[in-house]
Order: sequence, then structure tokens, then C-alpha cells
Amino acid sequence: MLKFLIRRLVQAAATVLCVLTIAFFLGRASGKPGALLLTDGATAEQIDQLNETLGFNRPLLAQYVDFALGVFRGDFGSSYRNPSIPAIELVAERLPATVSLALTSFVIGVVLALAAALSIHVFRSRKLRALFIWGGSLRQSVPDFFFGVLAVLVFSVVLGALPSLGFTGPASYVLPVMTIATGQFVLYVRLLDSALTEQSSQDYVRTAYARGKSHGAVVATEMLPNALLPVMTMAGLNLAGLLGGAVIVEQVFAWPGVGEVLINAVSQRDFAIVQAGLLVVALMFVVVNIVVDVLYSVLDPRVRLS
Repeated sequence: MLKFLIRRLVQAAATVLCVLTIAFFLGRASGKPGALLLTDGATAEQIDQLNETLGFNRPLLAQYVDFALGVFRGDFGSSYRNPSIPAIELVAERLPATVSLALTSFVIGVVLALAAALSIHVFRSRKLRALFIWGGSLRQSVPDFFFGVLAVLVFSVVLGALPSLGFTGPASYVLPVMTIATGQFVLYVRLLDSALTEQSSQDYVRTAYARGKSHGAVVATEMLPNALLPVMTMAGLNLAGLLGGAVIVEQVFAWPGVGEVLINAVSQRDFAIVQAGLLVVALMFVVVNIVVDVLYSVLDPRVRLS
């Protein structure tokens, strides 16, 4: 286990460095930010002077060396729009909003999918399977941004029951969580339904019936734990993506999370914030993947980490 964790941590560090390196060069390829930071009436001399002050007229390799040294020190520089505030602080202060939204949506989506998959197999109902699979597929066919706009139109504009934008209290979670959770629902239902169907033909299931267990108990206590294993990897990837910032949903609902910060930073070529935000996203991906691997080995003793 220790060797596995050390190796994965080394791989994680290499992955994060690669992500930041790609972000550095692609960001500079999009142009220098001087023209965006100044007013429309700025002259070419003023733009060049600002770019020189920010260091963007230096050779690209020299800029990268300074950037890499700063990463090792944990220094991503300051925002170009707010020079007095370190970029990593601007990202960190938005992180709790994204984490709370992502975790809430993830848990609700998984719980709904578990309830749906269990009901399908406990009641052995083809109608329930068709209802959940086709209903979920219909929801998934609607893009999140459009579903979010429709949700705002119905529940905020027409009914006036829920807040539409920003965070004003617990009720603000309802529409963005509903948008994300329902979009993830059918994926987990399909995976769980397929896994449970596969488990139903295994020898241990027939043995459980022979011991006198009821059908519902066999599904919930025998089949479900084994059916969860293949779902964990996909769920871990989805959770990492949500933690990295549900950008579209955050934009629709003006949610004060990391996604909104990154979108604004990209449009303004605020490289320091983009790099700090991508660091947070990459760290979340690698941490969640390591946790999923460890949980997989705990739940299934046949899996050995080496």
C-alpha cells in the first residue's frame, strides 16, 4: 500500500506539472493581456509598456522558468485585475461554493440512481426499467445550460418559488443541484442496472437463495455491494469533474464558484488565475482517483495495490 501511494503521488505531481505547463504555453499562445487590461483608447506604446511591466515581452523560456520556480514555491503571482491579491487566494475563496454544490449534486444523483436500480431489481419490473432509463435519457438529451434556463423560467419566473441567481441561502441550491443531479442520474442507473443484472447469474446469488434469503435481501445485501465496484471508477471521474467546476451550470445560475472565476480569467487572459485554478482542478482529479483506487481495494479484497 505504501509503495502504491508513493508511486501515485509521484505520478500525481508529474500530472499536475504537465497540466500547468500546457496551460502556460497555450495561454501565452492566445496573446498578451496588455490590450485587455487597458481602456479602449490606450495607445500601442502604452500597451507595450504594460506588457513589458508584466514581463510578457521577455523570452518565452525565461517566463516559463520563472513560472516553474514560482509553482515549486507555491507562488502563482497576483491577478492582473487585482494586483494586491494573490491568484491562489482568489481561487481558494471560491472553492467552498463549488465543492458544496458538486458534493450535494453528486450524492443526490447517486442516491436517486441507487433507489431506481434497486426498485427495478427488487420488483423485477420492466416498466420501471423503461421509465427510469428512457426518462433519464430524455433528461440527459437536454443540455445542462438549456435545462437550467428552463428550470429558472418555471420555478423562478413563473412560479416565483425559488431564487434564480447567485447564493442567497439553502434554497439557492435547489435549481443548480437539480440540473446537475438529474443530468448524472441515467448514467449511474444504466451502470447499476447492468451490474446488478450481471451479478444475478452468479453462483453466490443462487447460494443466497438456497439459504432462504428473500429476493429483496439478496439484491440489497449480496448483489448490490458487488455491483457497486464497476460503478466506482465512473463515479470518481464524474465527482472529480464536478469538483473541478461545473462551469456551465455555474454560469447559468451565476454561482460564485471556481468555474465562474476561470471563465472570467480566460476571457481577460489573467494567466495567474487560470494557472492557479487549473492547479486546483488537477489536484482534485488526482486526489479523487487515488481515493477511488484505495476504496476499490478495500471493498474488493481480490484487488491488490502494488
